[in-house]
Amino acid sequence: MTRKSEGEKRKAQNVKRHYGSRFTHSASPSTNAIPGSDDITRTVLPNGIVILTRANFNSPSVVISGSLTAGSLFVTPDKLGLADFTASMLMRGAGERGFQQIYDALESVGASLSFGGGTHTTSFGGRALAEDLDVLLQLVADCLRRPTFPAEQVERLRAQLLTGLAIRAQDTGEMASMTFDQIIYANHPYQYPEDGYPETVQAITRDDLAAFHRKHFGPKGMILTVVGAVEPSVVVEKVAAALGDWQNLGQPEPPVLPDIIPLASESRRKFDIPGKSQSDLAMGLAGPLRRSPDFVAASLGNSVLGQFGMFGRIGDVVREQAGLAYYAFSNLSGGLGPGPWYISAGVDPANVEQAIELIRKEIARFVTEPVSEAELSDSQANFIGRMPLSLETNAGVASALLNIERYSLGLDYYRCYPDLIRSITREDVLAAAQKYLHPDRLGIAVAGS
Repeated sequence: MTRKSEGEKRKAQNVKRHYGSRFTHSASPSTNAIPGSDDITRTVLPNGIVILTRANFNSPSVVISGSLTAGSLFVTPDKLGLADFTASMLMRGAGERGFQQIYDALESVGASLSFGGGTHTTSFGGRALAEDLDVLLQLVADCLRRPTFPAEQVERLRAQLLTGLAIRAQDTGEMASMTFDQIIYANHPYQYPEDGYPETVQAITRDDLAAFHRKHFGPKGMILTVVGAVEPSVVVEKVAAALGDWQNLGQPEPPVLPDIIPLASESRRKFDIPGKSQSDLAMGLAGPLRRSPDFVAASLGNSVLGQFGMFGRIGDVVREQAGLAYYAFSNLSGGLGPGPWYISAGVDPANVEQAIELIRKEIARFVTEPVSEAELSDSQANFIGRMPLSLETNAGVASALLNIERYSLGLDYYRCYPDLIRSITREDVLAAAQKYLHPDRLGIAVAGS
């Protein structure tokens, strides 16, 4: 019998034992399915780690989700991809365990754990049975605090990363998105891809990885959420035992983002990929921060523009009526900085100009006249209706708690969410559209043959 099957067998036995006793008779401390200030426990450890936890004894499992301020914003252009490379190395050797031992430890209890590098943060997440939370937290602590960066694993991962970048270079959608970022975020850190370029990944050494970890990984700015069958007081105790003594006195503050320089006129760029039967285009501008007061109005407007139903107005006009696109939709992704608000479409190369003009006309209409009462009402109902669905699992709640803390939304944000959505008017949507979208000075990127 393999170790994997032994781990799966133990997990099944544990679930059966728990469901046969404690979990069939216990209830969540809160009778409200939506998390709020009465059932979210927020604790700040002396070293600065913020813990948010919510008990749920209707499931025998526990989910963790977290982030710390060690993203690509700290990386110089000649070493782009360093933050992502470092995050991907954390589980390839840490503490006294090697690569295989880390995965064996997870497999033996049927748990999972992963790390990923982003622009602002390195994020992580995992799940296990509640009784194995200690195992999961110890692995998290080892990976975050004591990675060993084995030379052989560095080269194996480098080869995988370079393969991924080679695939990216042939992906019309990926290259259109990257080219779009270079247009609208010129002279701004957001112009760079988090995973870097082949030449920058080739230039990263093991010493670079160790130095980046040593300088930027630490408790300052770290958020950890834990949701599942564990009392909040026990969670805080266990997290403090695993991470409470972690210190990095030299850990720098996150860099201050420069202002976006708005485009003065339309800016268009083509990325040639010979031999492609489809061209992808991305067109738009920088949108609001997640914390901006008009982010929700912009989100509802984006639903009307190119999300709701068969991809909203954009999908209806460009794809359904004109038949010019394989797909066409709009996207808004506000974060700690001004995320892009753009329309993406995949078209026959012969139809690129027609598609661009149709999309431009729809943007012009969107910033000129309010959305209809029916469009806004449908989008509001969709936003309100899908919110509880996103909170049905421990993972969904853990992610929600992370967002609450990261964007300073307030512990009762999801309790107030329906009223917030209903409060948005057609005039609010129009004002947000007029602030961020300008049809005469769009960034337009096309990738393909």
